[in-house]
Amino acid sequence: MSESKLSSLEQQTVALAGVAQAARLVDQLSRTGSYPIEFLEPSIHSLFAFDADSVEDIFGGLPGVKLGLHNLSSLLASRQSQENREIVRYVFSMLYLERRFAADAQMMAVVHSRLEHTSFRAEHFASHVNDLCHSVSGIYQDTLSNLKFRIKVNGSAQHLQNPQTADIIRAVLLAGLRAAFLWRQLGGRRWKLVIQRKQMLEASQKLSRGLGVV
Repeated sequence: MSESKLSSLEQQTVALAGVAQAARLVDQLSRTGSYPIEFLEPSIHSLFAFDADSVEDIFGGLPGVKLGLHNLSSLLASRQSQENREIVRYVFSMLYLERRFAADAQMMAVVHSRLEHTSFRAEHFASHVNDLCHSVSGIYQDTLSNLKFRIKVNGSAQHLQNPQTADIIRAVLLAGLRAAFLWRQLGGRRWKLVIQRKQMLEASQKLSRGLGVV
């Protein structure tokens, strides 16, 4: 990923925005059963961007992660607010689970292989995003659900018990883990979030302003 025009910090910001976008989607899905398709699709398709030239290309361009940039700005500006509390929990849960996942090379290989297979089918049989989510959900259940640490999703029982919504939530969580892996690959570290919080807030606000209001 050497062709990005963004600075190193901005690239980390975009990757972390991918995590924040996944967190926001999970929160909305679990509470309302609905989702903004214009942000769900880039998050899910990021799982199949195996050879992207830049971090923004993984999301199909910066507009694909606009919701994440907006929410990341909000989290960095007022992390302790009641409105953000659940989203913050999902973000840090995904960052933590990604570290456990990255420590299991065999599981990573299985997930990558199955994502490649799913990508091939989607490319040749024009799968709808809901079909993709069903396939990705199966990958998540067969692998990450077996780790000791699991992300607890809170929300409406009506929506959480809906099989299609549950599939989308698991797929989005895997997309969030992919973004967390990317963030760490680009030099992101949890301790840096404390030291660089102001700079990252400025970077996320600058990138958000360039895209307009969500």
